[in-house]
Amino acid sequence: MTQADDRLLETLDDSGLILSPRVLAINTDYSRHYVSERLAVLVEGGLVAKEMEGIYRITEKGKQYLTGDLDADDLQLEGE
Repeated sequence: MTQADDRLLETLDDSGLILSPRVLAINTDYSRHYVSERLAVLVEGGLVAKEMEGIYRITEKGKQYLTGDLDADDLQLEGE
């Protein structure tokens, strides 16, 4: 998990909305390209779900990670 992953999950969780990489990039100060790369990793890990093309939401697993109920060491994320 990267600092960007944490910020993306927090932004999705705090907003309570499904968001696009563009909106997430604007609100986290990361490039849209980097946000898209990290979202793909988070989707693979089950922390974020792709609702439709270009629209994402945090999953229960993602919320568990944020609350500390799921340890980062237990996640097997590609691209790290």
